[in-house]
Amino acid sequence: MRLTTTKKELFDAIPRGFSVGFVPTMGALHSGHASLMKQARQENELLVASIFVNPLQFEALGDCDDYRHYPRDLDADIPLLEECGVDIVFAPSVAEMYPNDLPLVWVRTGAMGEKLEGASRPGHFDGVATVVSKLFNLVRPDRAYFGQKDAQQVAVIRRLVADLDIPVEIRAVPIIRGADGLAESSRNQRLSPTERTQALVLPRVLEKLKARAITIDAARAELATAPGVKLDHLEAVDPATLEPLAELTTPALVVAAIYVGPVRLIDNIEITT
Repeated sequence: MRLTTTKKELFDAIPRGFSVGFVPTMGALHSGHASLMKQARQENELLVASIFVNPLQFEALGDCDDYRHYPRDLDADIPLLEECGVDIVFAPSVAEMYPNDLPLVWVRTGAMGEKLEGASRPGHFDGVATVVSKLFNLVRPDRAYFGQKDAQQVAVIRRLVADLDIPVEIRAVPIIRGADGLAESSRNQRLSPTERTQALVLPRVLEKLKARAITIDAARAELATAPGVKLDHLEAVDPATLEPLAELTTPALVVAAIYVGPVRLIDNIEITT
């Protein structure tokens, strides 16, 4: 495995003429990331992964505690990258990615990026779309892999490559959950044992919705009154457009975000029957 930290090193490291799979991450790798990389390894001749905590997608362009406290430990990530068969790792600095300070030209995600997560985190998806576009230009992959846990991100990136004619296939990989049902996330590291137990109400409520055991309103009420939990949002939306659904029809995507202590957690569930 080759570690690169500059754009030139990355360009020189990627041989052309091979199918390239790409997994962009922000590090603090876990089994969810591993599932992306293992699928990419099976479907491509060359596997590239990136590790970059992108300030553009955080509040105040990174001048916030969420960005400052986001877990970063490249040395701890290396063994998982090697285990998953990654050929090239791109781990640039902020200055390498944005050498002229903040970019003047951004990719705007419009209405798709302003709802749900975007309503709670204004500008977040513009930051995601901008850095992903840069990474696609640098890596030039045939396929790129994203976790279904970030369902809105997947939908936005699918629309990004369609609207901008970027020649990459977007592959969504199913959510990986812990034995207790909590969706794997780098932010889980910041939960205390008590907070992790409190957070389990989120996957439980989503499973009830999938089974049609409760209504959307009842699901919101259960999350809003759960001990230690603050509800941000829970909505049923069209999986492709993210437009809200008046009722829980199929197909539907139910997306939710909660706060448990200082940690913001997201999850979702697809309803197909």
